[in-house]
Amino acid sequence: MAQSENKAPQSAASMQRAVQQEQDQRDQSRGQQKASRDAVQTGHHDQPSPPLPRQHLQKPGSEADMELRPRFLAPDYRGSGKLAGMAAIITGGDSGIGRSVAVLYAREGADVAIIYLDEHGDAAETKRFVEAEGQSCLLLPGDVSDPAFCRRAVDEVLAEFGHIDILVNNAAFQAHAGSLAELSEERFDLTMRTNVYGYFHMAKAVEPHLQRGASIINTGSVTGLQGSAHLLDYSTTKGAIHAFTMSLASNLLDKGIRVNAVAPGPVWTPLNPADQPPDKIAQFGASTDMKRPAQPEELAPSYVFLAAPCCSSYITGIVLPVTGSVGN
Repeated sequence: MAQSENKAPQSAASMQRAVQQEQDQRDQSRGQQKASRDAVQTGHHDQPSPPLPRQHLQKPGSEADMELRPRFLAPDYRGSGKLAGMAAIITGGDSGIGRSVAVLYAREGADVAIIYLDEHGDAAETKRFVEAEGQSCLLLPGDVSDPAFCRRAVDEVLAEFGHIDILVNNAAFQAHAGSLAELSEERFDLTMRTNVYGYFHMAKAVEPHLQRGASIINTGSVTGLQGSAHLLDYSTTKGAIHAFTMSLASNLLDKGIRVNAVAPGPVWTPLNPADQPPDKIAQFGASTDMKRPAQPEELAPSYVFLAAPCCSSYITGIVLPVTGSVGN
């Protein structure tokens, strides 16, 4: 009996070592597979993945100047009248996420007003695609950090469409900084005025004209959820936008007006090539779990969902992450 008892620990230890060796081999194989894993594709069409074309755009960034144009048409998306008879304002609607949202809103039956800085070529192309969906498109160049412009823009939309049902706050300024010391007060103010004050001015100008069933959708960011070492001011504004979204949702709830936000991860738009150096742009989005950036057409349906009362009448005050990573 004693001899059998002595062998038992040795046998158990041997079994444990065998299991460990087997698992180590699996882990090593899995690690090699993971290191070489291609970008994840979950739709019917493969989306571009790193390495992306090295490029650097002049601010504010024109989509027409991008090598590898962003995909915004969402060819698999079929409209069903979810926004029929509505009118929407989209800031930063000339390109990127805003352009794709404009096209899908039109596909769902809404007329669209686009506010943008001075990217007239991009805006004209967006208008062409909105009108191809059978809806009207109003172009309004101007600076959302100017409250007087925001009020004039709202008046022009009312004169053109007669009503406003959706506001998408999407215009943004982004510039990276290597350290806190590099971030001047003037630059911090510029980011804050565009990204936070711009949303505030537009919401304040639009709110008196919104009726029950209307909605405001703000573009936040994964950087507002997690922070970003080299986007100190931009991340700060996006965190503020998330809080503004939840607070305004509570404030407008009794009027039947919903307020929500979408928090994108990296998206292939002019915003980032107009900020980051070419070598970083080549690997843009590679750090996500999907190993690639989103295309605008992968974001736009979430804006339709949050705008359409038939889809989200019981949803307000949320920040919806669309980040390409698990759990974010």
